[in-house]
Amino acid sequence: MTIPPRPTDRIFVALDMADVAGARAMAAQVAGLAGGVKLGLEFFMAQGPAGIRAAMDGLELPLFLDVKLHDIPNTVAGAVRSVAPLAPKFLTVHAGGGPAMLRAAADAAGEAADRLGVPRMKILAVTVLTSLNEQDLEAVGQRGPVADQVLRLAETARAAGADGIVCSPAEIAPVRARLGRELVLMVPGIRPAWAAANDQKRIMTPREAVEAGADHLVIGRPITAAPDPAEAARRIAAELG
Repeated sequence: MTIPPRPTDRIFVALDMADVAGARAMAAQVAGLAGGVKLGLEFFMAQGPAGIRAAMDGLELPLFLDVKLHDIPNTVAGAVRSVAPLAPKFLTVHAGGGPAMLRAAADAAGEAADRLGVPRMKILAVTVLTSLNEQDLEAVGQRGPVADQVLRLAETARAAGADGIVCSPAEIAPVRARLGRELVLMVPGIRPAWAAANDQKRIMTPREAVEAGADHLVIGRPITAAPDPAEAARRIAAELG
């Protein structure tokens, strides 16, 4: 029997900052109240692998490394191998990089885990960024509607061996209807009813997203910008529970 995740396990707190001390302090506040933390491109470009280690050392929090790799297959495979010693639970690549690139990332994750004796990181393919709408897709020559493009990329990711995708809340139900439970769904664009939407265009509350079929929720400013981040995390977990 599959044991459903605890509400807290679903939450990955987005630490959208560039300094080690700030990231570590925020991670410490949510330790035990979230399933992990997300460190992204801003932090990685500023601090590199050493900064990741310094921010996460001793906290025993799963790491979602959200750097959205997108390059030729050989380069992406090398990048996956390079970050493997950090033992991220999840790593993002762009689904738009194509089947060969996605397959190279998935294969490299397995090879690196075997070589280093660490758990295999899960490769998540980013479909359509939550900051984009159909007009944005048209401007860069991609076919809409957004949900159709997400489904195309999700099917490509599955066929290429990715473990899951990143999609907005609006696409959870269509992806589940088409692909069932085959892919892990990591979902940003999550805003509790009491939080501001900020720059996200396709949003949903935490409870709505989980009920639609999300596995994990990426939540940033509603927690990190709250007067009491720990209490905000507790409040969201309580909504999920």
